[in-house]
Amino acid sequence: MDLAGELGVALEAVREAAVVCRQVQANLVSAATLEKKDRSPVTVADFASQAVVCARLAERSAVPAIVAEESADRLRASDAAEQRERVLGFLRQTRGAAVTLERIYRWIDLGGVPGAEQTECYWTLDPIDGTKGFLRAGQYAIALALIERGQVVLGALGCPNLLAPDGSDGVILSAIRGRGAVQHALQAEGSASLPVRVSDIDDTSQARFCESFESGHSDQQSSAQVASRLGITLPPIRVDGQTKYALLARGEASIYLRLPTRKDYQEKIWDHAAGMLVVQEAGGMVTDVDGKPLQFSAGRTLARNRGVIATGGTIHGVVVEAVGAVLYS
Repeated sequence: MDLAGELGVALEAVREAAVVCRQVQANLVSAATLEKKDRSPVTVADFASQAVVCARLAERSAVPAIVAEESADRLRASDAAEQRERVLGFLRQTRGAAVTLERIYRWIDLGGVPGAEQTECYWTLDPIDGTKGFLRAGQYAIALALIERGQVVLGALGCPNLLAPDGSDGVILSAIRGRGAVQHALQAEGSASLPVRVSDIDDTSQARFCESFESGHSDQQSSAQVASRLGITLPPIRVDGQTKYALLARGEASIYLRLPTRKDYQEKIWDHAAGMLVVQEAGGMVTDVDGKPLQFSAGRTLARNRGVIATGGTIHGVVVEAVGAVLYS
């Protein structure tokens, strides 16, 4: 497979989705929506982002199977008329006046074909990773990865509100397995790609945690206990979505923990595939809380794993040991 060619398609798809997401965030997210805890803007962005990514992959990629987070059924519902019209309006701005609702439904549902994750090779997509960050006009990510025979081989991680190397708003980090990870300005197609590298600290007391804003996403109380065991005194960096993987890959944080909040919870593959590969190719390590590699061969979830630990690599074993002492003591 031409992975370089597929990466080019993935970058195009993520860039196009970022344009739509920025338009939605600029036009629909406001102080009023925040005060009312109105989730409709991120719902519109989710559908629009998935539609444009799936459309681009269908047009350009040699890999037809896509496993994505959303289904168009919710958009077809009788009470979703306002959201339908907003999605249609934003997509006509980016994809032209010929776009119809039926075409949008088809694009979105390309990501929901049952059993697609059982094929030898497929894409996995999180169209908006970091719902609360998007609604706060903060950090979120568009995460697209290619999985072949249960292994993540390519990842593109768009972070529209993270600073790029040239100081502009928006960065995209990408990686092909075995070829390293790079970053460049999200919207400047053809801009220079700069290698990214994780932090190489070997003293855990100097490490910086990166964790979710939302306590429901990870056991932050246990994380604090892990930090204490490791001698970490720096406050955690709290951001939403796979932006945490981006900060880790760029060396701005050293540890990302996603500790289980309940025994039966299974992580979704689209929440980790792209970010994991970017961190690994930047020199870091990503495992579950028991130190086992993440396994992307069990369907739409990481059913054979429990939680996630990502680090700069040199301190990974020590962090896994500290997590184990907290979770299993």
